[in-house]
Amino acid sequence: MRLRWLVLPLVLVGIAALVLWSVPADEFIFTPDRAKPLAEKVRVEGADPADGGGVYYVDVYVRRATYLEQLLPFTRPDGSTVVPKHALLPPGTSDEERQRQNTLDMQRSELVASAVALRTLGYDVRATPRGAIVIGVASDAPAAGKVEGGDVIVAVDGRPVRTPDELRREIGRRRPGESVRLTVQRDGKRLELAVDTIPSPEEPDRPIVGIQVDQRADIDLPLDVDIDLGRVGGPSAGLPFALEIARMLGRDVTHDCDVAATGELAIDGSVLSVGGLKQKTIGALRAGVDLFLVPAGENTDEARKHAAGLPVIPVESYQQALRALATVPVKC
Repeated sequence: MRLRWLVLPLVLVGIAALVLWSVPADEFIFTPDRAKPLAEKVRVEGADPADGGGVYYVDVYVRRATYLEQLLPFTRPDGSTVVPKHALLPPGTSDEERQRQNTLDMQRSELVASAVALRTLGYDVRATPRGAIVIGVASDAPAAGKVEGGDVIVAVDGRPVRTPDELRREIGRRRPGESVRLTVQRDGKRLELAVDTIPSPEEPDRPIVGIQVDQRADIDLPLDVDIDLGRVGGPSAGLPFALEIARMLGRDVTHDCDVAATGELAIDGSVLSVGGLKQKTIGALRAGVDLFLVPAGENTDEARKHAAGLPVIPVESYQQALRALATVPVKC
């Protein structure tokens, strides 16, 4: 009888642990994935790949944390980070919508990377401006909860805008604290959004709404480029895509090194910050690459915290990345 009373609590604890382990919580968890080469993922018309070295992309596994992982940190996978729900899912956004947006971001990343790489190589790349596409919304900004990533802003207060510069100019007609009316295209629909402005931290007299934008354009490529990463989504592989396209067309971008890279590319070649740098750096280490290119600024600081001797090279543009690889003092 005494043994039964001892066993019963253990069974109940085991059942509770199993439930906590299997039931997803509201928070998400980021875990590292080993960096992978792009050599078999990118196809370019007329390819003649340069010999030596390779370009690697880094990815992060993203899933719902379990309640057990939420409560007991030691149950989480090595190198993981728990991320609040609101950081990935704005209010009113579902997991399915997030996945759909990731797919669209990947498609755009592939096209922009192709345009940047081919234009840098001297090819005639035609881009017709169609508005300013939203690629980031600050969580504490007036635009949060109204403007969404992937929205294309085509007018401000009824005045058409075709470029990010025109968008900034039209918002700048207001005074900080006043509201603006943004006309956006979302999922094939045209929406009118009233958004307040706040002073820019850098220029207090300039109004902002708290979004990051890039050029939305119809891009006509002179060569066929096909990139297939399977179920991987998001925009953060733009920089390695562009490097691999150049390598496929015969340019020696790696200089006999295995190079991992991360960073979203804007159509002007700028490298934009991305998330998950802790996990991506661990993934680069696990793959044994020689170098890791990351966006300059906070991304670089985060990567260096976990680099364990792996050279981390900060870059602000695709062109700077090419120059850095040509001059980096590392023998591979």
